Amino acid sequence: GCTDMHHEIELGAIISKDCKRITENEAMNFVGGYCLALDMTARDFQNEAKGKGNPWTFAKMFDTSLPVSEFIPKDKIPDPGNVALWCKVNDELRQNGHTKDMIFSLPYLIAHISQYFTLQEGDLILTGTPSGVGQVKSGDIITGGIPDVTEISFKVEQRT
Repeated sequence: GCTDMHHEIELGAIISKDCKRITENEAMNFVGGYCLALDMTARDFQNEAKGKGNPWTFAKMFDTSLPVSEFIPKDKIPDPGNVALWCKVNDELRQNGHTKDMIFSLPYLIAHISQYFTLQEGDLILTGTPSGVGQVKSGDIITGGIPDVTEISFKVEQRT
């Protein structure tokens, strides 16, 4: 099993309708709303796969690997490029960042992905995580938030 689990708080964009080969200028017309996502990574599995030149699938896509908040209507986040995100583990602040500091903008991500894959209603795109990603262990409580919009809280449990 995993011995090195890490947390990553991220803004998620939820696609509202089919989207294929669009431009950055069109991208936000395909966003129906948002969520706050806790992207969990089995770092030991990821490092092993990287070392062998293999995909990271099992490090990022396992049961309970991506708990999300309730749906956040688009009008609650008028500018997804200007959103504060925070994450605490056992009340210790680990991540305190901003979507404006991400490598790629949301419109860029949507447009780029749509060149290769048809995005469909309900698809979720994560926008990147602020610095401060770190290890968690069984029993830890992870909380995250977008100030004045939403908060989430989850307990880490080791699968047996």
